[in-house]
Amino acid sequence: MNPELFLAFVLVAAALACTPGVDWAYSIAAGLRQRSFVPAVAGLCGGYVLHTVLLVAGLAAVLTGAPGVLGWITLAGAGYLMWLGINTLRSWRGASFTARPGRDGQTRLRTFLQGMGTSGINPKGLLFYVALVPQFVSAEAPLPVPVQSGLLGMTFVLLAGLVYTAVALLSRTLLQSRPGAARTVTLASGVIMVALGVVLLGEQLLPVLAGPAAG
Repeated sequence: MNPELFLAFVLVAAALACTPGVDWAYSIAAGLRQRSFVPAVAGLCGGYVLHTVLLVAGLAAVLTGAPGVLGWITLAGAGYLMWLGINTLRSWRGASFTARPGRDGQTRLRTFLQGMGTSGINPKGLLFYVALVPQFVSAEAPLPVPVQSGLLGMTFVLLAGLVYTAVALLSRTLLQSRPGAARTVTLASGVIMVALGVVLLGEQLLPVLAGPAAG
């Protein structure tokens, strides 16, 4: 791969991973509610692995080129984020770092799958891979374009995993002895998820509602 393009991608991808958003909110909220935040981070990274596979297979470009399909994905993502945010808001009063007994394996699996759904169904993530990754692929490089795309996609997965782990660890360190702060962070995480879901929903519904009015 072109070393200059790869370094530029790492800098851009790291900056994007460090930007607070729904991934941050989910990893912090899950870390507060569960014994370990690892399943949440692993799930979020799993969603981006799915985006990487779609990119390498060429399906991502096909999906983004079909406005109707992308619109339905966006609506599904908006509904999922709102549902996840509402569930988080319902549990904010009891947020703490106390490990919860019983059905730990089932809870970890559910946390992983919810994290994978959070990043995997997010159309913003799909568009990120389609719009950004190809800019750092070189046709003159020895590696085939699909291989370069896969390496860049997995590089972002690695960076995101490191950032989300650092965020969760730092949050636990700062909030370990502050149950009031833990409840506040959980409440804020839920609000962020619901708000982003509403924004995604509005992006799809406003043009539809404005169409008849304009006509």
